[in-house]
Amino acid sequence: MQFYSTNDPSHKASLSEAIFRGLPADNGLYMPEHLDPLPQEFFKELPYMSFAEIGYRVSRHLLGDDVPDAELKALVYDAVNFPAPVIKLDNQRRVLELFHGPSLAFKDFGARFMSRLMGYFNKGNDKELVILVATSGDTGGAVAAGFYQTPGIEVVILYPKGKVSLLQEKQLTTLGHNIHALEVDGTFDDCQAIVKKAFLDQQLRKEIRLSSANSINISRLIPQTFYYFEAYKQLGANGDPIVFSIPSGNFGNLTAGLLAQRMGLPVSHFIAATNENNVVPEFLESGIYTPRPSVATLSNAMDVGAPSNFARMLNLYGHINGLNPLSPSTHADMRETITGYAYDDATTEQAVREVKDRFDYIIDPHGAVGYLALTEWQKTHPNTRGVILETAHPSKFKPDVERILGHEIDVPKRLSELEHREKVAIPMGVSYEPVRDWLREKYG
Repeated sequence: MQFYSTNDPSHKASLSEAIFRGLPADNGLYMPEHLDPLPQEFFKELPYMSFAEIGYRVSRHLLGDDVPDAELKALVYDAVNFPAPVIKLDNQRRVLELFHGPSLAFKDFGARFMSRLMGYFNKGNDKELVILVATSGDTGGAVAAGFYQTPGIEVVILYPKGKVSLLQEKQLTTLGHNIHALEVDGTFDDCQAIVKKAFLDQQLRKEIRLSSANSINISRLIPQTFYYFEAYKQLGANGDPIVFSIPSGNFGNLTAGLLAQRMGLPVSHFIAATNENNVVPEFLESGIYTPRPSVATLSNAMDVGAPSNFARMLNLYGHINGLNPLSPSTHADMRETITGYAYDDATTEQAVREVKDRFDYIIDPHGAVGYLALTEWQKTHPNTRGVILETAHPSKFKPDVERILGHEIDVPKRLSELEHREKVAIPMGVSYEPVRDWLREKYG
């Protein structure tokens, strides 16, 4: 399979080139050259497949023969070794729990798949690979867990000071070994901008083997398609049309859903649920895209004011960044498939309480935004089966969730044992040059 840049379809790369480069030189994002529907036999056999088998079949369909079948199956089965159960709230609303992996967040799927794929392609390379990643909360912990002690690979995580939860911070600052944290005195957008500058710095890339583990990397995005098929399997083909309500920040999850739909998954509609960082719902309403600095909210992993994956979303609807103006038809076609809603913190808190009171289910602030959006959408589309992506375990936001509910919540042991471990992070400002110099000193 070849991959092309969203900025220039003539720019092509192999799978290994795409995952190790992270970003094309033209500052686009890689997309698979072909998005063909899966064969009908796949959907006939889907009810009888394990989650890992679904992941193997979908990735083989997308990647072709870039990785031998036996190797691909082994790495997918190793990466997807935990469940993604669908929990029923009522007849209209269900929750897809994506937090049963090592870091208790959906990003475990992408990080574990990527680490094993990179490990496969990195065999025999004498020069260490440096993974550079920005996080707004959960990515850092998942990447740290996924790549921890992987031979030949170093991980550098940039995160915004004071804008991730205590336990999120501990997940990415306490492991040591090949995991290093840079504490940026700014926002997630500042962290992301630094990472992008590093990838576009050709001189730095001559000195250091750099790659990314954000959802800008196509190998992070591919496994996020797996759980859409897994949810569909659990719901079954019979019944009302299926819609997914997706708490969204950098929009990797929603993009993965669109990829799954292009591969033949019968999804009726997608709901883009955001907090006050509402640039995509605003675009869906007006047709005007206005990225801006992010604002801090209760659902911190969604505090993104310039979502990277929006370029991929536009590309799926025919737009090529830099080569043609945004067409009204692109906006109109997106609105046929995606509806956007945004909510403030007060409304989010109310939703956390409502879900507990009505369904005896503890939902995290990000999932609560998804619940609000689905509930609003179903007022005018009642005959649907709605699935909310619950992207992280509520205990990752323990102080806020306990304050909202007025009582303590359980914390899984693998998270609670981090609480008293010592944080190790290197303070950084918001400019690129100090980060570049630190990378050169350590790895150049």
